[in-house]
Amino acid sequence: MNTKFLLISAFAVAMSLTSAASLAAAIDYAFEPVAAELKKGDDVIVAVRLLHKPSGKPVTDAVIVRTRIDMAPDGMAEMESPVAPLPGNEPGVYAFKTDLPMAGRYQFSLAAKVQGESETVVGKIVFKAVK
Repeated sequence: MNTKFLLISAFAVAMSLTSAASLAAAIDYAFEPVAAELKKGDDVIVAVRLLHKPSGKPVTDAVIVRTRIDMAPDGMAEMESPVAPLPGNEPGVYAFKTDLPMAGRYQFSLAAKVQGESETVVGKIVFKAVK
């Protein structure tokens, strides 16, 4: 009788863990700026942090698969700058080099693959470039 109860309990725990894991999704992650205001110019370093929202912990093993920076927030989406990845110096921080040729607001769009997630994590961050 006790063995049967233990097996049923173990099965119930295993199912609840499986259900919790299957509920994880791309919406459980968020990109946030390391600094929301940057100095305009060439070779500006833009850094973002990728967080797992439920735990608040940084995601260190993501692979950034797409980036774009433009001035869409100021109505100039066609003003796009090239983006080049840089090595990160902090866990969960992803750094990039780009040009911010004029003062204003820039939208940085990213897509990342996170280990163990089937969906792609996407985010849009608005930075302000100042003189």
